[in-house]
Amino acid sequence: MNDGINATSGFIPNLQVAPKIIQTKFGDINGDGFFDTILLTGVQKPDSPLWQHLTLIVFYGRTQQFEQIILKENVGYNPTIFLGDFTSNHIEDILVVSDTGGSGGIINAEIYSFIDGKMRQIFDAESFSNQLKFTVNFQDHYQATVQSSTPPKRYTLNLLYKGKEYLAEIYNPNGTLKEPIEGWVDPISGLYPIDFDRDGIYELLAMQKISGRYHADGLGFVENVLAWDGHRFTIDRQNVSIEGEDLTQ
Repeated sequence: MNDGINATSGFIPNLQVAPKIIQTKFGDINGDGFFDTILLTGVQKPDSPLWQHLTLIVFYGRTQQFEQIILKENVGYNPTIFLGDFTSNHIEDILVVSDTGGSGGIINAEIYSFIDGKMRQIFDAESFSNQLKFTVNFQDHYQATVQSSTPPKRYTLNLLYKGKEYLAEIYNPNGTLKEPIEGWVDPISGLYPIDFDRDGIYELLAMQKISGRYHADGLGFVENVLAWDGHRFTIDRQNVSIEGEDLTQ
């Protein structure tokens, strides 16, 4: 876990523009039975939807004190916060998500939890994505394989749904590849809190795009369901999904 908290008694210094409140949530995030107020603040770039200096401000209901948490990735588009119990301690945790704005649709995401008397960062999407290793290779006979190291799995994708024109570009008439082709798996592009068991404890559905020859050549998505194991988020299960063939054409 990364403490990663910059707790102060004031707002970020040296800002020429005062931060704005982007979103407000209410919940008990430290387990004392009082509602706390959680503000997501930032400075919007002029004539742009980009937000900078993204910061969490937590006002504790019982003590009337507040804490400032400067996010690790504090620049992004469409920033939002979500409160939910991810760690099974019956206390709400804070999930912050924003879009990076890149062509891959990559997101920034961090989770903060009140553990051992203080707010701690227990997840960030970039660090988690860096732990995951994939290889993507096109194979003869209109297939591609996606191999994951964590967990160790191999997925075989049937590419026939891509259509004759697409396949003719990369395959010989006998179904063999014209040349070796490697693809890749993007970092996390979607992170969704879901209570799969309806027990009040949220898991995370993390989506990663699989690309072929270029980024727009999407082959599907790796879907990881992440669950808290008492110390960190681990992959509870992993699947690969593809888009279906459009039968209306």
